[in-house]
Amino acid sequence: MRWKYLVPLAVFLVLCGFLFKGLYLDPRKVPSALIDKPAPEFVLPQLDEAAPEMKKADLLGRVYLMNVWASWCESCRYEHPFLNELKRRGEKVVIVGYNYRDERADARRWLAVLGNPYDYCLYDRKGGEAINFGVYGAPETFVIDKKGVIRHKVIGPMSEKVWKSEVAPLVRKLEAE
Repeated sequence: MRWKYLVPLAVFLVLCGFLFKGLYLDPRKVPSALIDKPAPEFVLPQLDEAAPEMKKADLLGRVYLMNVWASWCESCRYEHPFLNELKRRGEKVVIVGYNYRDERADARRWLAVLGNPYDYCLYDRKGGEAINFGVYGAPETFVIDKKGVIRHKVIGPMSEKVWKSEVAPLVRKLEAE
């Protein structure tokens, strides 16, 4: 008869333990199933309509960051000055902007006002290709190696701290390979 009361109590305590542990997890450390796997194939127009479409094959042979952003994204506004700073100080990394679920005119205005740190800027109005990359939202940044393999993913705004501790050492290592 006592077991009838102890089982729900035990289940409740286990659930409390999981919830308590969750309080100390970093929500920016969401594991990606695509790490160390080839980036999905894509063919996307560039934000500049006069520029040719880009596909994954166009970027092979270079280590690059693919930065998912949108003009409606407040965290992207926070991140953007840092990306401009990377370009200003001459960091040797290709940055591909991936404009996500945005209006073309709004995205162009954003870059005209805030500066354009991107070597290329892809445009995905509906966000269809983002699903293949496992994008949760903007901003997110993928580090992709010379063979087109995703090696790292930063969820949330890129910052000096994230750059120095996670991204820059990996980019340098991949460039040396």
